[in-house]
Amino acid sequence: MTTRTPRQSRQTADERRDAIVVAGIEEFAARGLWGASTDAIARKAGVSQPYVFQLFGTKKELFLAVVRHAFSRTRLAFDAAARRYRRGEATGCDSLLASLGLAYMDLLADRTLLLLQLQAYAAASDPDVQAAVGAEFAGLYRFVREISDESPEAVHRFFAEGMLLNVGAAIGLESSARPWSLESLGGEA
Repeated sequence: MTTRTPRQSRQTADERRDAIVVAGIEEFAARGLWGASTDAIARKAGVSQPYVFQLFGTKKELFLAVVRHAFSRTRLAFDAAARRYRRGEATGCDSLLASLGLAYMDLLADRTLLLLQLQAYAAASDPDVQAAVGAEFAGLYRFVREISDESPEAVHRFFAEGMLLNVGAAIGLESSARPWSLESLGGEA
């Protein structure tokens, strides 16, 4: 009697593409656009390096796909936080922007995602990267403006505080994802 082992289902090209993007997050976060190894990304995704180029064309296109994925994660986290706030499930939040801020603090706990974001800004000396990152950032800004129905000034402060939090998290001012502001740096709020 022969026993059959279950066959592993083959991944579609879209599933492999997604796996490569996820595998690229760590590599690009640690080494940036120019230092990242597509061979390391391919190994982590379980595909060949030529296949990575078949799907993405260039390392820069793969980087941009990874960056878009990261912005999408932020947008999804903000959307979920907004829905929780509107249903009254967001504890400790006196505004929708505060709810989004707490969701962002949770995202900052993922140091890899934070470093990827910073690598995207650092790679913006490349015109293609600058255009893509600029479009993603502007899209996120518009999304927050639309879902919050706050003034442009309030949304501006929200993003300014977010960038301050990025720097603080990157240089390790907090060991846990707790809100802090200029006051804890000895400045004035």
